[in-house]
Amino acid sequence: MNAVIAAVAVMLALSLCRVHVVVALIIGAVVGGLMGGLGLEATLEAFQGGLGKGANVALSYALLGAFAVAIAKSGLAHALADKALILVNRQQSGGQGMLRGLLLMVLLAVAISSQNILPIHIAFIPLLVPPLLFVMARLKLDRRLVACVLTFGLITPYMFLPVGFGGIFLNDILLANVAESGSEIEGVNVMQAMALPALGMLLGLGVAVFISYRRPREYDVTPVETVERLEKGYNPRSLLVALVAVVAAFAVQLWLDSMIIGALAGFVIFSISGVVRWREADDVFTEGMKMMAMIGFIMIAAAGFAEVMRATGSIQTLVDSSAGIIGDNRALAALLMLLVGLLITMGIGSSFSTIPIIAAIYVPLAMQLGFSPLAIVALVGTAAALGDAGSPASDSTLGPTAGLNVDGQHNHIWDTVVPTFLHYNLPLIAFGWLAVMVL
Repeated sequence: MNAVIAAVAVMLALSLCRVHVVVALIIGAVVGGLMGGLGLEATLEAFQGGLGKGANVALSYALLGAFAVAIAKSGLAHALADKALILVNRQQSGGQGMLRGLLLMVLLAVAISSQNILPIHIAFIPLLVPPLLFVMARLKLDRRLVACVLTFGLITPYMFLPVGFGGIFLNDILLANVAESGSEIEGVNVMQAMALPALGMLLGLGVAVFISYRRPREYDVTPVETVERLEKGYNPRSLLVALVAVVAAFAVQLWLDSMIIGALAGFVIFSISGVVRWREADDVFTEGMKMMAMIGFIMIAAAGFAEVMRATGSIQTLVDSSAGIIGDNRALAALLMLLVGLLITMGIGSSFSTIPIIAAIYVPLAMQLGFSPLAIVALVGTAAALGDAGSPASDSTLGPTAGLNVDGQHNHIWDTVVPTFLHYNLPLIAFGWLAVMVL
């Protein structure tokens, strides 16, 4: 068995058995390294060598967590939640259904905007979502649905709209690698190429909203109150400081392209203003780091996992072997290449990093089979995007979990990973395959 397939299978199986994702990633990396012929010592060396690549992201999320706790201290998010609670208390059951829809639309709009209008990616989640958990509990809103909405907003814009993160994914990475691998891209409309795959994502969202999770789901309000309703004291000054800190953090992040410095700037403003007292700053910082610790360690472990997979050389072997059994069957070729992309992205957790791995083989093979340049772009783009939803190590699933699980009532694997995998990867395979065949 190919080492990548074995490693990803072990990692996913352990995760589904509720083994912590960090442990599952380490064991999966060891299994993959041994099956790839590295030996235990070389496997551990490769794993440890890759850990540093995830440190920047982990530190970013840790500082972001501290910034989110400082915002909670100011009362800004709770002021917004209180306004929402007033609306909830005024509405009967029918009106609450409308409020659920409105809340989902707001979260979706913010998630989409985080990819292009204000490209902060998942930075908004620990700031916005935790204070709304009390409102969600009162509305009996299924958090699995919220996870699906957030993940849709984090993925679909970058795989369809060539602005913000989408500009990086579609233009700087996808088209650049397709051209470098030998395909003609002049005149190729990347939005046209990715329209059908994006439609598959939209279909998955519709199924989640209107079929899978439309029924109310009960949550224990007590832990939500314990975690999120203690900081009720706020005044106009603290709210003004919070607004200034949020704007400053986002402006600094966009200016310097650094989530670390942006979050730090916001936290410093809270400290200087006195909203977070100097003697409390250390506790607030530690509390915030605890809140985001899981996502940080998973990203670090995922970087080590990915490095082991690269060191085995089995990713290239997997791509080559799939190309070897295709023959002249275009339909089978498209399907196999999409599935290989799914496996690779599920393992390393990054669609952006998947394109350079697969484009070098996929593009010449697709050209040999007679696929059009538009179809080749759709094939490589969809194969890379597959697995971002539903990967235990992807920030598109880790981000929603970090916001929805602050009270311990939302499981990362069963409440985020499995729902997003089923609702997005399955239609993405179908619509991506259709796009490759008809374009």
